[in-house]
Amino acid sequence: MKLSGIHLLLTYQCIFECDHCFVWGSPSQSGTMRLRDIESILRQARELGTVEWIYFEGGESFLYYPLVLKGVQIAAGLGFAVGVVSNAYWATDAEDAYLWLEPFAGILRQLSISVDAYHGEDDSTRQAEHARAACERLKIPIGVISIAQPDPAVAPAATGELPAGESAVMYRGRAAEKLASQAPQQPPDRFTTCPHEDLREPGRVHIDALGNLHICHGISLGSVFQTSLHEICEKYDPDAHPITGPLLSGGPAELARRNDLPLRGSYADACHLCCEARRALRSRFAEILMPDQMYGIFNNQ
Repeated sequence: MKLSGIHLLLTYQCIFECDHCFVWGSPSQSGTMRLRDIESILRQARELGTVEWIYFEGGESFLYYPLVLKGVQIAAGLGFAVGVVSNAYWATDAEDAYLWLEPFAGILRQLSISVDAYHGEDDSTRQAEHARAACERLKIPIGVISIAQPDPAVAPAATGELPAGESAVMYRGRAAEKLASQAPQQPPDRFTTCPHEDLREPGRVHIDALGNLHICHGISLGSVFQTSLHEICEKYDPDAHPITGPLLSGGPAELARRNDLPLRGSYADACHLCCEARRALRSRFAEILMPDQMYGIFNNQ
């Protein structure tokens, strides 16, 4: 597995509990990286020799502002192109947005802002405008992530994790529980591929605050705090893996069939079926289908 990008889930915490969130971001979530964790991951990424991009995201990355700023500074200093994902809750006006972003000028290659009705449409639009104005002054490239509300008359057309323009919901994470019933339903035998992730050569992976390397959210290949990133990449055998193997050979439908899981009559999309199958399989594959945070189980529950 050759990686060109690593996305650090700096924290599972967020000021929102958006219905479409992949990682169940919430004020009640737990799990935040420490500076030494970031330094360890960046050191391992540099040792791979193939990683070009580092992204900091969450949850809401700016909840731990000194940590994300220091992380960006270190990553840029190591020669990585660096991006940050945020909901721009901090951009209360143009001058405040400038104050928050000024230390990132010259080192941040991309700021991606979430703007849609899930974040409070009026507020998020206004905050995004403030962030955009500050980025223009500071010459920081900015992009927008916008996820549409489910349309019961239109089948999903999501094309990737961070698509340009407005994208349909992918029914994974909290969306599988909160939004799937609002979408058109299709029989499970339709879902014979994984349409959004390259599970064989992903190019980029996510590493969460606990060190878990996710090839897709909630499918951990191991902890980089226990096994080196290089070793995890070297040993990954996608076809022999008990979760990615079935997904590669026949999609979520095959994952369910191979594990003798009962199926409902219909699902919103492939992610929906995959999430339900993985939730049912957690007791069998506890070291892979983790952590609890990715399955909506908070430590304080």
